[in-house]
Amino acid sequence: MCEMLNKITPGEEPGSLKEFLDAKADDYNNAWFVANDPVSIPHRFSRNDDIEISALITALISWGNRKAIIKAASGIMERLDHAPADFVMNHQPGDLSVFDDFRYRTFCSSDLCNLIAGLQHILKTYGSLEAGFAGAGNTRDALIQFRQVLFEAPHLPRFEKHISNVSKGSAAKRLNMFLRWMVRSDRRGVDFGIWKCITPAMLMLPLDLHSGRVARSLGLLSRNANDWKAVEELTTVLRKLDSKDPARYDYALFGLGIYENF
Repeated sequence: MCEMLNKITPGEEPGSLKEFLDAKADDYNNAWFVANDPVSIPHRFSRNDDIEISALITALISWGNRKAIIKAASGIMERLDHAPADFVMNHQPGDLSVFDDFRYRTFCSSDLCNLIAGLQHILKTYGSLEAGFAGAGNTRDALIQFRQVLFEAPHLPRFEKHISNVSKGSAAKRLNMFLRWMVRSDRRGVDFGIWKCITPAMLMLPLDLHSGRVARSLGLLSRNANDWKAVEELTTVLRKLDSKDPARYDYALFGLGIYENF
């Protein structure tokens, strides 16, 4: 398969490349994908507010081994009494002691406490988590806006490093993945499609080491760094393949990188 694809470039045989990526997106955008992916955490819930809160918390710690991510996120949900939205909305400062011994990689208890407090601020001030992203003209501005409203709540300076800053060039992989979960709606059992403030056409690709490597090998991405400029370049190319839903190709690129060692 790799030999076949080496002969395909966007300028040479765009139809063949699109057909290949469409097929791979269909392969991995299926319910079976959920079980071994961090998206399995929000899939444990039925209420939209629980889905949103659990999804954002999970997305923000989604780096490293996927099994470790799921284990850490499961531990957080347990500390939230498996009612994340209720805890976030109604907790008192003393309730945050349940996180005293929490740590996942560089994300420590104070970071989690700052996140919970920031989310409570958004819910009480703006009415919903979605409102923290709403009203922006594009996804980049929505990510900047969310960062600003989250940091309106008192927090330690070290917490800020965990919320991607696209205005400084971050690829914002974890936040773009979270938005894909919330926005895409194709009834295939992975993404939830419960938000309307951003359309699928506006989504940016959640670029990481694996998807970047595959994109470059397919000639979809020329920029070497996995930064916001690369996200813009790759998403622009993918919009030529599907203008209404470019982020669905995240499944193809990620799946080829993780499952097929492409």
